[in-house]
Amino acid sequence: MRPLLILASTALALTIPAAALADHHGGGHAAHKGQEAIAAAVAAPTRTPANTARDASRHPAETLAFFGVKPGDTVVELWPGGGWYTEILAPLAKSGGGTLYAAAPWERGLNRIKEWQGANADLYGGIKLAEFPSAGTNPKVPDASADVVLTFRNVHNWRFGGADNTANAFKQIFAMLKPGGTLGVVEHRLNESDDAAKEEKSGYMKESSIIAFAEAAGFKLAGKSEVNANPKDTKDYEKGVWTLPPALREGETDRAKYVAIGESDRMTLKFVKPAS
Repeated sequence: MRPLLILASTALALTIPAAALADHHGGGHAAHKGQEAIAAAVAAPTRTPANTARDASRHPAETLAFFGVKPGDTVVELWPGGGWYTEILAPLAKSGGGTLYAAAPWERGLNRIKEWQGANADLYGGIKLAEFPSAGTNPKVPDASADVVLTFRNVHNWRFGGADNTANAFKQIFAMLKPGGTLGVVEHRLNESDDAAKEEKSGYMKESSIIAFAEAAGFKLAGKSEVNANPKDTKDYEKGVWTLPPALREGETDRAKYVAIGESDRMTLKFVKPAS
């Protein structure tokens, strides 16, 4: 496991041995069981080989443990796209009697999940589908119902729609979480010294920008992790983050160079909805 850089005591618990947690907080056993359940879900035989091959770049077990995801939680995955994390979250929810929502644009964002529900109803049939952002015409995640909301490399897509759309997305996320609930964000990270205009086209965003959107919606920053960091990413590509794997939009041009860099440098941020 790569080292975590932690800002808050809630996140710091991940770096303390389980025995110490049990002695001082009584939560060591539960935390250990939760991490065991995450490890089992990451190792699920139903995952596709192309996805498991990317675990070394995406660190799913460490990331979900940092966010504190537990098998019995009500979890919302926003904009699951091709379902890379859904392949992990579905068996995790099933193992502990939890609930998994897939929330995305209603007409086009849930097609892959619907296909999986038809092909493997035992594993994916229990996923609840919701519109996000909600326009009020289709099912949505009920207010104050979620323990954890997760978004992986999506905030830049909301930002492409404008600052108001991004602010609305965070406002809706805040509404769907229970008091004390967690928002976990993984996003391509732009250097703080770079021109903020790059956020509108490069696929990268500044940590400070995401923190500002979250805090404006009412969230509190609970911790940061460097588990998905990549210092080799120079973030100065003409075709943005999609120059790097897995997209490799330059084709064969400098392919070896971009493969050697690997996937993007990513921030991993944990926010909480205040309990009161």
